[in-house]
Amino acid sequence: MKNLKDILYKVSINQVFGNTNVEVQNIVFDSRKIEKNDVFVAQKGVTVDGHLYIDKAINLGASVIICEDFPIEKKEGVVYVEVADANIALAIMASNFYDNPSEKLSLIGVTGTNGKTTIASLLYQLFKKAGFKVGLLSTVKVLVDETEYKSTHTTPDSVAINSYLDKMLDAGVDYCFMEVSSHGIHQKRTEGLTFEGGIFTNLSHDHLDYHETFAEYRNVKKSFFDSLSKSAFALTNLDDKNGNFMLQNCIANKQTYAVKTLADYKAKILEKQFSGTLLKINDTEVWTKLIGEFNASNLLAIYAVAELLGLEKLEILTIISQLENVSGRFEYVISDDNVTAIVDYAHTPDALKNVLETINDIRTGNENLYTVVGCGGDRDKTKRPKMAHIASQLSNQAIFTSDNPRSENPQAILDEMEVGVSPENYKKTLSILDRKQAIKTACKFSESGDIILIAGKGHENYQEINGVRTHFDDLEEVRNCFNQLKNN
Repeated sequence: MKNLKDILYKVSINQVFGNTNVEVQNIVFDSRKIEKNDVFVAQKGVTVDGHLYIDKAINLGASVIICEDFPIEKKEGVVYVEVADANIALAIMASNFYDNPSEKLSLIGVTGTNGKTTIASLLYQLFKKAGFKVGLLSTVKVLVDETEYKSTHTTPDSVAINSYLDKMLDAGVDYCFMEVSSHGIHQKRTEGLTFEGGIFTNLSHDHLDYHETFAEYRNVKKSFFDSLSKSAFALTNLDDKNGNFMLQNCIANKQTYAVKTLADYKAKILEKQFSGTLLKINDTEVWTKLIGEFNASNLLAIYAVAELLGLEKLEILTIISQLENVSGRFEYVISDDNVTAIVDYAHTPDALKNVLETINDIRTGNENLYTVVGCGGDRDKTKRPKMAHIASQLSNQAIFTSDNPRSENPQAILDEMEVGVSPENYKKTLSILDRKQAIKTACKFSESGDIILIAGKGHENYQEINGVRTHFDDLEEVRNCFNQLKNN
């Protein structure tokens, strides 16, 4: 139980009806989960207005209502608190409820279009290998030291974030690395958190179904850096034209990294193979199992963070040479016939281009490259033709297929993709609705030495069609295909 007055500390309150000096059980924003003496926070969401469920919450036992607009009729014995912004109020209250756990460990946020999961996950690996107890809040999974929890969002809701951070403190965690999405920032889920550092990876075409313009998307990301304190660090990628923009008016310790231009932390690719990359980070060479220029950039960010947090240079480089690829990020399997299949989460034009260019840089050109790719339903439609253009332009054969169609017609998604294919590339494309069949077709087409890229879903082990999720794992599917072809 917590005192309501204590958890309202620092919340911007317009007016109060009732006595705030009362004990409450939990903070809840989903009226279906209300229990006796809970606080119900009525949020105005994108599709649902929580104010419509105030009466339901009270009937289920809520003793306190946090809202932006008081209901016309107030029930006796219920405390009503009108706040300026319910999303911000929820985040601050959640931090207070758990005694502000982010102040008691080192919380590092990673934001950008691509690379968030890789950087956060590899930092978890690095600090774990360096002997620390570490936490991870990512798209792939949530880790409280070595205890794993299922991840449902890139950035969890405010209550979940603080609950996990509280568990991390109980487990003795020293550092937590957290993906910070534009949705999470915009919906104020990170308000009330104390970050020791922030990392900006890059900004490219994504989430314009949610953010109406690219400028809004960029400005939301920037607001994360604007919120950092003087004692925190802000590390940005200068290879991205928005890198310096993130640092404008930022009062944190400004640090930069880059592969292509001058920066505080610099990397150069000396050698690249499918088995790994030889890098020079600042003045020292290091071999890594990770592949591609985008991973060189990710590793440079990781090196910079580790050094900024006080680890020794030699120890950092030694551990970087031991780091394993993140699930679904340039993860590959080689068949008995020497066909290389690569599974990657690339689901934006920029990410797909990076992965295909990396493959084309390494390959000899004597083999064929088959790309299996789709676009998610109920998401930004403008990237569909761009993804198709990139896949058909940079591959010997592009096979368009379903990703997660969600509530959309899968064929309509493919039709929108095909619009982006240039006339000279028509003959190099094929559309197969069924993702399993698309992967099988790529495997059947391929011969010894060929490369298959299966893009878009990466670590996901499901496919969502008409609101129903069924098991589907790209890596599993391609392994099955290879085994079937071997046995035929």
